[in-house]
Amino acid sequence: MTSAEIPEIFPVLSQGRHRSPRKGACFMEMASFLAGERWSDHPACTHPLLAAVARLVNDNISDEGRQRLAVMIPSVIGLTSDDPQVDLRIALRCATTALPVVAAERQRVMAVSVLACDRALAESEGRPAGVLSARSQQALALVPHAARWAAEFTHGVVTSPRALSRQGAPRVVRSAVEGVAAACVPDPDRLLRELLTGAIEECAAAVARASASVPSAAHRDRDRGGARLRR
Repeated sequence: MTSAEIPEIFPVLSQGRHRSPRKGACFMEMASFLAGERWSDHPACTHPLLAAVARLVNDNISDEGRQRLAVMIPSVIGLTSDDPQVDLRIALRCATTALPVVAAERQRVMAVSVLACDRALAESEGRPAGVLSARSQQALALVPHAARWAAEFTHGVVTSPRALSRQGAPRVVRSAVEGVAAACVPDPDRLLRELLTGAIEECAAAVARASASVPSAAHRDRDRGGARLRR
């Protein structure tokens, strides 16, 4: 189902959890409905951390802005992966989006999050450990004081990527969403949509890469058949 096919009779999106569609719906509850799953704001059709970002944005955006999220709901259906790096990529995207606009006291947390997640992803992206991605460099350049503090704070600190994905990533996305929602910017709703859009893009790209790296069953069968003939 595409965004243009969402029926007009769907409940208006609202904050929090709802026992049934008659009581209203949040972003992820609507996703569970479209996916044909049991009504839930934690459906199996969406990566857990991406679903957490969607719930947080749903609950922190304005009532008007929330309705504009509806067209994005179909895009999270089917985005699932058990690769811990997906959590890191989602967290990093949220942190780089939030870093330039959040309040000063939260910028240090976001700057540390950017450095930690980026460094954890360096090896898988073929980058030297000390070289940050372009997106991270751009975000940190906008807040030089927080960036210097974070660099000194994390100097010599080694964090397990798996531990960061399991424990740190959920905290990062919560801090990022809440920080953007409270930021003194002209249009926080726009930034919240951008944050959610970015998280969806990161998850979709990771799922696509994983699918491309796994040969299809037909190809595996063909290769096995060829191997038997060669014998």
